[in-house]
Amino acid sequence: MTVADPHTLTALVEPLIQVGRSMPQAQWPYLASLMRLSLALALGLLIGLERERRGKEAGLRTFGFIALLGAMGGALSDEYAYLILFLTGVLAAFLNLQRLRTNETTELTTSAAMLITCVAGILCGKGHTATPASIIVIVTALLAWKDRLAGFSLGLTENEMRSALLLGILAIVIYPALPLGAIGPWKLIEPRAAWVTVILIAGIGFVNYVLWKLYGARGVVMAGFLGGLVNSSVTVNELASRAKDSDSVSAAYRGILLATAAMLIRNAGLLLMLAPSAALSASVPFALMLAATAGWFFLDSNATHITNGKQAAPVDLPLPFSLTAALKYGLLFLILHITGVVTQQSLGDMGFYAISLIGGLVSSASAVAAAASLLTNESVSVHVASTGAVIASLASVLFHLPLVLQARDRGLTWRLALATLTISAAGIAGAVAASRVLPGLVAEFPWLAQFY
Repeated sequence: MTVADPHTLTALVEPLIQVGRSMPQAQWPYLASLMRLSLALALGLLIGLERERRGKEAGLRTFGFIALLGAMGGALSDEYAYLILFLTGVLAAFLNLQRLRTNETTELTTSAAMLITCVAGILCGKGHTATPASIIVIVTALLAWKDRLAGFSLGLTENEMRSALLLGILAIVIYPALPLGAIGPWKLIEPRAAWVTVILIAGIGFVNYVLWKLYGARGVVMAGFLGGLVNSSVTVNELASRAKDSDSVSAAYRGILLATAAMLIRNAGLLLMLAPSAALSASVPFALMLAATAGWFFLDSNATHITNGKQAAPVDLPLPFSLTAALKYGLLFLILHITGVVTQQSLGDMGFYAISLIGGLVSSASAVAAAASLLTNESVSVHVASTGAVIASLASVLFHLPLVLQARDRGLTWRLALATLTISAAGIAGAVAASRVLPGLVAEFPWLAQFY
């Protein structure tokens, strides 16, 4: 038996000694470290549970280990985090090679999920909480919705795909090229502000179109509500045109009320995003109009029985986004913005209200956005902007009545006429009450002045 050369043993042990010396020497706070590791483990188990449920080879324990390993690497140092991420990549490659040897398909989705889980674990190890949690929840949702997303993507038409690409081009490519600030001889046009509004309105419509396409055929409630979010006038027109018998008339009645409620929610949300102070002022009339709409909906004796079980007729909505729609939104917004400024300066607030009324008949969303834009430019006050938004919404509600006449059902017409008048009266009463109550609240609670 020969004795190993001491120099050889030293050469073999020296790298291990160097690694030990490079380990962090600081004492980790026990509770903080335990919380980070626990969060990483919980996130790994969450995504691993979904993989385990689908019968994948890398399941609950594997993803839990990967998340814990990433958290330990993140707590140690950046070098160890990179090393652990590399080892996770090697593990994913080994998993795919093993699948190929058994003549099965590769696990590219699971491999990508493993790498994301490792990165999320590293973020947990570095002390992040909300970011890795949000990432893992989103990834788990994408994995769980595989069948639904695949069915939706396969069902997309060429025109719908083009619409999505066009929306991305207008938002990402054209917007940065627009000039900053107001332009023109009278400084009435702000291209970027106008384009943001166009993209926002079109984006809301696009998302709602996707939701409608996924769920709209399941019942009157979903079809009427989601259709109203996309385009309430088109939805009301379609539902009224299909009201032929007693069941379809009752379904059309509820669907039209839901489309009206969806339009009010969309306009209120748009105002909240563009002008929060005006949204606060308009919250009372919008809430009362929604309450009146809900009241008429639930007063229908057949609401629960038919709405939950009856299949809705498909609503022939326009494409989610097109160049024509973008130009229409932009042109209408600019017209309402410019005429709103001119009429407000020459005719006062009543001129602006008249423009809001006309704009609401054409596109209530554009009219609401124009009112918010004028408030941002300090052309009108908070009260005037919120009142203009309410007037535009009321005009859209009233515009539904002529569309209902094509149903040629006197009962449906009278019921919707009474509901429309009630909703309008609630909005007017809410606007009057807000104009009298809110100033008193601001005087009583001065901190509300920053919102009003």
